Amino acid sequence: MLFNSIQFLVFLPTVFALYWFAFRSPLRLQNPFVLVASYVFYGWWDWRFLGLIIISTVVDYLVGLRLQQATRSISRRALLITSLGVNLGLLGFFKYWNFFIDSWISAWASAGVTIHPATIEIILPVGISFYTFQTLSYTIDIYRRKIEPTRDFVAFAAFVAFFPQLVAGPIERASTLLPQFLKPRQFSYSNAAEGVRQILWGLFKKIVIADQLAIHVDDIFANYESLPSSVLILGMIFFAFQIYCDFSGYSDIAIGTARLFGFRLMVNFYYPYFSRNIAEFWRRWHISLSTWFRDYVYIPLGGSRVSTARALRNVIIVFTVSGLWHGANWTFIAWGMLHALYFVPLFLLGTNRRYLDDAAAGKLLPSIREFAGIVLTFTVTCLAWVFFRAPSLDQAFEYIQRIFTGWSAGLTGTTEHLPVLLLVVAFTALEWVYRHKEFPLSRPSYPRWVRYTVYFLLTYFTIIGSKRAAEFIYFQF
Repeated sequence: MLFNSIQFLVFLPTVFALYWFAFRSPLRLQNPFVLVASYVFYGWWDWRFLGLIIISTVVDYLVGLRLQQATRSISRRALLITSLGVNLGLLGFFKYWNFFIDSWISAWASAGVTIHPATIEIILPVGISFYTFQTLSYTIDIYRRKIEPTRDFVAFAAFVAFFPQLVAGPIERASTLLPQFLKPRQFSYSNAAEGVRQILWGLFKKIVIADQLAIHVDDIFANYESLPSSVLILGMIFFAFQIYCDFSGYSDIAIGTARLFGFRLMVNFYYPYFSRNIAEFWRRWHISLSTWFRDYVYIPLGGSRVSTARALRNVIIVFTVSGLWHGANWTFIAWGMLHALYFVPLFLLGTNRRYLDDAAAGKLLPSIREFAGIVLTFTVTCLAWVFFRAPSLDQAFEYIQRIFTGWSAGLTGTTEHLPVLLLVVAFTALEWVYRHKEFPLSRPSYPRWVRYTVYFLLTYFTIIGSKRAAEFIYFQF
């Protein structure tokens, strides 16, 4: 079920009304209702994949209880390996089987050997990368003795399958989201109003900006061989904003929806394109994933508390695995390794923790140094996005090569993209003005008539822009 679909437009108010009126209390009614609603939401795509969520839920629930009882180190490690094996095994099979088989065939073909294996068509279950990491945080944290396991199976199952963030995050930690299922929740008008505003902002970003940009991006990337550099640069920039508005738009809708039901999810994006270096970018982009890799991969490998060589190895591993997490394609691995290449100089110079505040904090405009840093960071990020968007490495390299060699045609072909470029500029200016807020519509302080005029305009443009329910980009991951 898509957030931007008619089905969800009916589903959400229905679930909201039943949740607060028919199942308002106690938790023994409220949590089962959330669980059923979440399974209905996910099963709308393909009910057969509910079995995978249930397997992960049952395994990690039982492993969590056994981890608390086990005292021997070898038993605890075996239990953790069981959780990792089941969850990562399912993820690996459904997400990477075809990738590894194709890579194996290509490797032998390069040596002159032709292999004709039996073909198995593997369909990728929506959201498997997200809920797998979410449930793994539970067993890993119990293994580390950071949290206690819960005996409330329904609450745990609802935590794993919570429908607002089930499909594309944020990837919540058991230590922060699970306790919210274990305590009474009361309706709050102010939280609900804030949730509706965030849902509206997320839908606007997805439908009015991302989906409009997608039309131009698809056309430019499909015909890049015949287009001049100026248009290719626009295509690169447009995709940067398309994926940002698409993914952060989903996160806004998820966070806002959770607010309606009395839950608080973590901020997943915090104005990443105003970052002054690539390290700051990764503290602001897909925060739930980057912090997950930090806590469960980078730090266990030794983080930066080891020799410089091993620390660099850890950095490269994290960025490479991050790329692989996004998809079974060498383009994603190249995207991750390219970001590692950007990050390494900052790490060696010790400047990766330089920018921990907002750009131009307390001021309207950034300094020349900050502006230069923002432009440079956005530029290298856009170049990396080409690998993320291109269907193959060869096409990614050809696209970038044409950017630097196709200037003979000047600005030919850019006029037709001018309206959407102005939309991007206006959106960027709005985000800059409100960059100190969680999202631009958050806790508005301007007069009521201004607020409702803004809400009306955003709603109007969102409705007229919703000609079709386009999937969110990160559903494929």
